[in-house]
Amino acid sequence: MKGYQVTFFTIEGRRHGPQAMGHWLIETARSLGIRGATLTAGVEGLGRNGRLHSAHFFELVDQPIEVTMVVDEAQCERLFAALDDAQADLFYVRTPVEFGVAGAAASSCPASGPNA
Repeated sequence: MKGYQVTFFTIEGRRHGPQAMGHWLIETARSLGIRGATLTAGVEGLGRNGRLHSAHFFELVDQPIEVTMVVDEAQCERLFAALDDAQADLFYVRTPVEFGVAGAAASSCPASGPNA
């Protein structure tokens, strides 16, 4: 299938309404029928304002967060319409990708490499 990998960047302490932004994104994706999204916490990062964000021993509010999902064209349109409606104000990267599920058919590929 063809679609997009969309990655959103935020920080742990950023909120959208009562929810942390990262969790709000995951819930929004779920409500739109998107069946795969991953929230990842980072150690350190530079924000779009050039400010350094990092996880601190006693305080995780400033910890960088990424939410990544792979969507088809229709899901992508619905997702960005929902973000616009909610005025989410998020930095993102959207990259065209091919995606699918590997399984039994993939195991029939010829082996290669030094141990084949």
